[in-house]
Amino acid sequence: MRTYKQQDLANMEDSERACFVNCLSGFKSANVIGTRDRHQQNNLAMISSVVHLGSNPPFLGFIMRPQSVTRHTWENIEESGVYTINQVNNEFFQQAHQTSARYPRDTSEFEACGLTPEFADGFHAPHVAESALRIGMQLVEIIPIQHNDTALIVGEVRWVEVKEEAVKNDGFIDIESLGAMTVSGLDGYHSTQRAARLSYAKPGEELQELDVEGQVKDS
Repeated sequence: MRTYKQQDLANMEDSERACFVNCLSGFKSANVIGTRDRHQQNNLAMISSVVHLGSNPPFLGFIMRPQSVTRHTWENIEESGVYTINQVNNEFFQQAHQTSARYPRDTSEFEACGLTPEFADGFHAPHVAESALRIGMQLVEIIPIQHNDTALIVGEVRWVEVKEEAVKNDGFIDIESLGAMTVSGLDGYHSTQRAARLSYAKPGEELQELDVEGQVKDS
């Protein structure tokens, strides 16, 4: 094992440090955020920081990087108050990664990267037709993180579209069956293999392995 101290990180080249530190949080979810501005210009951006913030009400959050350069996603969310979160799967992860390129405002990443915008009835923001799990979000608040000029975008789930067979009786979504990809660092993409579902943890009780339906597996 090698120890990297704070000064070691400070001495790294910017690109090396960014890659190294982005790997520290382990595997992350891969999603693209769909937005639309007041001129009906669609936007799509790769995000690997979506997190669960609560189930009742159903809140999700993600981190936006500093506005030292124009952030079309941030601006569109502030303007319209809605956006979509689209899970990236193994059929379009390369196109999703390409959305991280800095396209001009008048270029739609959907068109530039070969993805298809769709719209739920009455919902302003586009979602990705190729995604097997799409979520319509309503902005709740934007929380500035002053120490590095990033922000936590907090939203409430307004609707979800997902393949019906992936949703089990106990509410568990078999995300692996959707071909979901994960991200490590800035550019590592991975498929997944579930090790197990486990029973609800209680003090003094032995854990039991569950099947994908949430039932205790036969020993």
